Amino acid sequence: MNFPPAAPVPAEPEPEPKPRPQPTSLTDLFVSFTLLALQGFGGVLTVVQRELVEKKRWMTREEFIEEWSVAQVMPGPNVINLAVVIGMRYFGFRGAAMAVAGLLAVPLLLIIALALVHAEFAGVPQVAGALRGMGAVAAGLITATGLKLIPALKKHPIGIGLCTVLGVATFICVALLGLPLLGVLLGLGGVSCLLTWRKLAP
Repeated sequence: MNFPPAAPVPAEPEPEPKPRPQPTSLTDLFVSFTLLALQGFGGVLTVVQRELVEKKRWMTREEFIEEWSVAQVMPGPNVINLAVVIGMRYFGFRGAAMAVAGLLAVPLLLIIALALVHAEFAGVPQVAGALRGMGAVAAGLITATGLKLIPALKKHPIGIGLCTVLGVATFICVALLGLPLLGVLLGLGGVSCLLTWRKLAP
């Protein structure tokens, strides 16, 4: 006895990818960078990485490393350069201006107030000791952030081995030999760019 062929089962539609988190407005951008700046005691790199990559997820770790590298090469404060890049990406020139304003407006008022207080109590030994102690904490924060970003180098075109060699060479040139930063950036940075270009070339 012949049975009619079974009707084909319709394929289930693939789920649409979730939209990537991003700032919802210029106000959101301003407030986010203001809160980021207010947390940046002793260095803002740690806070930037945690807020933009881990919490808000506006950037992946790989994107953060790339954008932060560009921000370091450009003249001016690194975090300001990064704010300009992120603001321009989402809202153009207005976004860049709003991100920078968020970084500077409220912290500027606080710095002025703290400068007045510091001028009054800078001679107190306990205050000077506390400020020196914060330097050690800032160094630890920066080191921890660098270690957290190392896994992202596994996806770099030249591989984590060469990335490590270039990183160690940069540390030796800047920290131990005291070579000019611009020369190190042009030299080792140029080598890194050349190796990456050759790796990505068809």
